[in-house]
Amino acid sequence: MRYETPDPLHPALLPGLIAAEDGLARLDERAARHAVAEGFRERGQFFDAAAALWVAGELVHVEDIVLHDSHMDARAPSHELTIAHAVLRARRRLELAEPGWALTSTGLNALSGEQRANEGHTEAPSMQPGCEEGLESADDADDNPLASEFAELDAALARSQRLLDDIHVGSLPEAEPRSSTERAASEPPGQLGLLFDEDWDEAARLDAWRGVLAAADQLPACLGAAALFDAWERIEPLRRQHWLGSLLVGAYLRSRGKVASHVLAFNMGLKTIRHERRRSKDRLTRLNAFLEAMTVAADLGLRELDRLSLARTQMEMRIKDRRSNSNLPGLIDLVLSRPIVSTAMIARHLGVTQRGALNLVRELGVREITGRGRYRGWGVI
Repeated sequence: MRYETPDPLHPALLPGLIAAEDGLARLDERAARHAVAEGFRERGQFFDAAAALWVAGELVHVEDIVLHDSHMDARAPSHELTIAHAVLRARRRLELAEPGWALTSTGLNALSGEQRANEGHTEAPSMQPGCEEGLESADDADDNPLASEFAELDAALARSQRLLDDIHVGSLPEAEPRSSTERAASEPPGQLGLLFDEDWDEAARLDAWRGVLAAADQLPACLGAAALFDAWERIEPLRRQHWLGSLLVGAYLRSRGKVASHVLAFNMGLKTIRHERRRSKDRLTRLNAFLEAMTVAADLGLRELDRLSLARTQMEMRIKDRRSNSNLPGLIDLVLSRPIVSTAMIARHLGVTQRGALNLVRELGVREITGRGRYRGWGVI
C-alpha cells in the first residue's frame, strides 16, 4: 500500500496547480471577510453533503437534508439520507475543531466512529457505573427529541436478549463461553466474509494513508491535497465511510492555511468531473481531475458569495423602514443560512405562528422553490 508522491514541477500538472492555487486563494480572501460569510459556510455544508452522495452514485435532495437536520422530515428518512446527514455532521465537526485535528490518529478515529487500541491515546477517567450512561442520555436528549423513547426500547431489547441467553444457557448445562476464534472455526466457510472482507485491516490502511501526509506537506497545498485524496481513493482505508476522504481534503487545505476561512466544499467541484477522469488508471489524469475539482469548487464558492450578497442587499432594502423589533432581520439570516426554509422552520426559529411565518415571507419577497400545496419552501437560488 505504498503511495508514490507526484512531482510538483511536472509540466502536465503545472496549469491545473496554478489555477487551483489562485482560485482557492481568492475564495478564502473573500469568504473570510464577506458580510454573508456565515450563511455561505452553513449553506455549503448542506450542498456538499448532497454532492458527496452524488459522487458515490446516490441521489439525495438538499431539501430533505435540511428538513431531516431540523427533525421535520416530510417522510421516513432513507438510508442514503442518513448517510448524507452523517456527512453533514462530520463537516460541522471539522468546522468547530482545530485545523489539524482531523489528520491526527485521534481525529480520524473520532470521525470514523472507531476506538482502536494501541493508538497511544489517553483513557478518560473512570466514572461511577451510572454516571456515564446519564451523561450520554443527557447529550442524546439535547440532540434528539425521541431520545427517551429510544432509550426505553434499548432497555427492553437488552432485557429480552438477557432472557434469551439465560434460557439458552439453561438448556445446555455443559455449554461454556466460546472465544472468537472458536466461534469463527464453527461457522460455515465463507459466512464471516459474506458482509465484510476478513483481510481488510482498517487500522493498517489508515496508518498507510497517514504516512502520505509527510510527503504531501512538502508539496504545494493544492497538489498535496490532491495527492492525499488520490491516496485515499487508492488505499481505501474505510469500508463504510469512504466519503470521509473528500472532507479530509478540506481539512488539509485548512491546516495548510490555503482555505482557512472554512472547510472547502470539495464534493461540489468533484461532482462536475467525469467518472472516467476521477477513476482513470493514469495518476496524472486523476491528479489533474482533482485539481480541476478544486478550481471549480472555488469558482462555485465565489458565485455563491455574489448571489447571497445580492439577495441580502435586496431583502435589506425591503425592511429599511421597519420597526426595530421586527422579525424580518431574523428571517433574512435564516434564509441566507439554509438552502431552503419551510413555514415550520421559520415558525420555530423566530417563535411565531405558521400564519405569521407566511406573512413574513410575503413581506420579504423570498422566492418560492417547491411550488407544491402540501409542502412549500422558499430560498435563495
